[in-house]
Order: sequence, then C-alpha cells, then structure tokens
Amino acid sequence: MIYRVVYILLAIAIFSSSCNNKKDQSSSATGNSSGDSAHVQIKYAKGLAITYHNNYRLIDISDPEGKNETVYHYALVSKGQSIENIPKDYIVIETPVEKVICMTTLQLSSFIKLDALDRVIGMPSTHYLFNEQMKQRIEEGKTARIGIEGNFDNELILSLNPDLILVSPFKRGGYESIKDLDVPLVSFLGYKETTPLGQAEWIKFTAMLLGMEDKANTMFDAIEKRYNELLDLTTSITKKPVVLSGEMRSGNWYVVGGKSYLAQQFRDAGAEYFLKNNDETGGINMDFESVYAQGANADYWRLLVSHTGDYSYDALKQSDGRYTDFKAFKEKKVVYCNLRQKPFYENTPVEPEVVLADLIKAFYPDLLPGYKPVYYEMLK
Repeated sequence: MIYRVVYILLAIAIFSSSCNNKKDQSSSATGNSSGDSAHVQIKYAKGLAITYHNNYRLIDISDPEGKNETVYHYALVSKGQSIENIPKDYIVIETPVEKVICMTTLQLSSFIKLDALDRVIGMPSTHYLFNEQMKQRIEEGKTARIGIEGNFDNELILSLNPDLILVSPFKRGGYESIKDLDVPLVSFLGYKETTPLGQAEWIKFTAMLLGMEDKANTMFDAIEKRYNELLDLTTSITKKPVVLSGEMRSGNWYVVGGKSYLAQQFRDAGAEYFLKNNDETGGINMDFESVYAQGANADYWRLLVSHTGDYSYDALKQSDGRYTDFKAFKEKKVVYCNLRQKPFYENTPVEPEVVLADLIKAFYPDLLPGYKPVYYEMLK
C-alpha cells in the first residue's frame, strides 16, 4: 500500500514538472517572457533590434544611417524577474517604467499616441507646446521643465527620481552634464530613420518600456495599413513633379540629402526631390546660387515656417525677394506647414500616413477627393 502511494505521488510530480517545462518552452518560443506583454517584431526601423530570452529582452540600438558605429545595449526585465545571465554590457531596465524624462518632441510623440503622458515627469523647456494634456500637467506641476539643452537643472532632475531619461546621443545637447546622475540614459534614435514607417515603428520601443506592446502593435498595424493603401495610389505614376525644400537662413539654404527621410516622403507621395541624385541622409548647407541652379524650375516648394499669424506669398517674398524667381512661387505651388499653428513635431513622427495623405493631396488633388489636409497645405 505504501509503495502504491509513493508511486502515485512520484507520477504526479513528474507530470507537474513536464507541464512546467512545456510552459517555460512556450514562453521562450513566443517571446512573451514579460508576463502578458505582446511579442514585438521590427519590420522597418533600421536602428532597432530586439531578441527575446526566457526572462528578459535584449535591445540593441544603433545609428539607422550607419554613420556612427556605437551600439547601445539595454536589457528589459519585468519587475520581480531575475536578472541572472544578462550580458554584462547591457544596461538593465525594469519594466514597466513609471517615470520618464523626454528630451525631444519626437520622443514625446510616442507617449501622446499611446495616451501615456502620465508617465512623462520631465521635459526641456519648449517655445511651442500644443498638447493640452501636457500643458496642463506642466501647469499643475506633474511634469517639470528641466531647462534647455546644454543647461539642464541637474538638481531638479534628481529630485524627480526618474526611472530613465530618453536622449538623442548624436545631437549636440549637452548630455555630458547628466551622464553622472546615476539615471539610465536610453538612446532614442528614431529621428535618424530614413523612412517614415521606420521612424514611426519606434513607438514599439516606447511601448516595450511602458508595458504597452499590444496597444503599440495594434496602432502600428493601422498606420502601416493606411500608409500602404496611400502608397498604392502613387506607385503607377510615371510623370512625377519635382519638389524643392527649405529656405535661406543666416546666409545659407539648409536642405536635406537625397537619401533622407524627407526625400523618401516625397517619393512615396509620387514626387521627386530636387536633390534626388544626392547620397546624403542628413542635412546640407548650400548657397543660394547652388539651390537656384538645381531647384528654380521645381514644380513644388515645401516649407516649414514659424510665422505669427497667417502665412502668405507676400510674407515669403518679404523674407527674400529672390524667391519670386522660383517657378513654384510664380505658379503658386508652395506647400507649407506653420509650426506656430500646428503640432507638427509633436505628432507627425507617429503619423506618417497623415503626412503622406497631405502631400498626395497637394501633388495630386484628384487622388484624394474630399480630403482635408492636417499639417501640410497649399499656400494661398
């Protein structure tokens, strides 16, 4: 009788162990090692790589443009989980994080989209902030202004006790001064992606930090679907308009290269960038004569302006009389966004499908009948 009882108990133990092993294997295979969080896959972002392990996720962040060889390593571990076996060169971050400091509006855009502004406890001072919820948080003291780039208030930052600070390490922002604060600095390089969907996909990284992966996956799937639907409208176009971009500032005309994010936006909207043969992904300073030689006959001219009140062709002419010699000015085909009136930088990083629709509406009005532009519109 005793032997029979022992046998039954042994069988139960073996069966229980087998079930637990299968459960562990399933967790590792699906990548859902952080509780109920959804698995995240990266399709477009070049600077973001994710590998799943049994109790943690490894994040490798690199320069999407490939110009800087530095790679930033982070290990995301659910609170309460063991941190054993994590490679030593990975910074451990317990998720979900509750208190984040954002250093740019591009980073902030993901929090706005995910409806997670309650996690943002600090941000630099900004001249223009549109989001009403964030403005109210600042007014009520729930989110602090931590100073400006190069002159951050370190004592204030420490008093906020943030879980991490999102930074753009390749920008000249004076981040050296906060490296010794014993707060994890997490590199966010979405702004260096050269494709609209690649930039928008960084919302998944933000979501992994916040424990909102499923929500981000759903949102990005909708963004991708709409973007590709719009892309289908322009793929068969053969005669494409040429688009000029930028304006004179401090004696130079600042433009971006032919392999840049903006150039890709124009291509997706069925147009050609006036510097399409240029191989640069970042910004370039050109003199007026060089721009005129290559862009004077461009069909359209895209502008981001910061103008008090309504912008006009007269205002554009007053800033530099030579602009009137450009074909796009003469034919009233300037496409613009007034940064003082629209939350361009706060929203567009995670709304590439909206920007694409705006541009298609400008270049091919008949393709989107009834559509009302959100950010870019034709100057009147």
